[in-house]
Amino acid sequence: MTSVDPKEAASALSDIDAIAHRVRQSQIYNLASLMLIMWGVLVFAGHLVVHVLPRNALMIWLAVTVLGIAGSFAISASTRARTGVRTFDARFLMAFLLFLGFGYLWTLGLGHFTARQMDTFWPLYFMLVYTIAGLWFGLAFVAIGLGVTVLTLIGYFFIGGWFHLWMAVVNGGGMILGGLWMRRS
Repeated sequence: MTSVDPKEAASALSDIDAIAHRVRQSQIYNLASLMLIMWGVLVFAGHLVVHVLPRNALMIWLAVTVLGIAGSFAISASTRARTGVRTFDARFLMAFLLFLGFGYLWTLGLGHFTARQMDTFWPLYFMLVYTIAGLWFGLAFVAIGLGVTVLTLIGYFFIGGWFHLWMAVVNGGGMILGGLWMRRS
């Protein structure tokens, strides 16, 4: 049996730690990509329908949210069946509902936002979370969050009546592209 000097041992442990980090990030990106693609499709459709039926925006976004939560539970169940890890549980649902409640407190209660301001607030609010998550989980989240934020603000200030079509591509399409990008990472 050969002995391992402290430098070799430290190097081996560092290599193992780096591999474990890459595996964890890969698992996070895999789950996040599924969620991003699913939510991206729903948000894309939501913006298209709101463009055609703007008076029904509140009900449309409520339906998108309910379908998204149901889809998140379905993705979590499928992921748990494969990996044994629960990813979207009651705690996550409560955190999400608190997040939504805080957003509604500002948009409907305290802020009295116009429809266009509300349609801008929500993507920015969600992308703030993606950007902050990226500080822990990887730069892909930061890139998605900042990219969608900048493009949303461009749309708010410069796109005019085509805003919902712009947001379908920028917000929904951005999440879909981000999810596909994460699958490759």
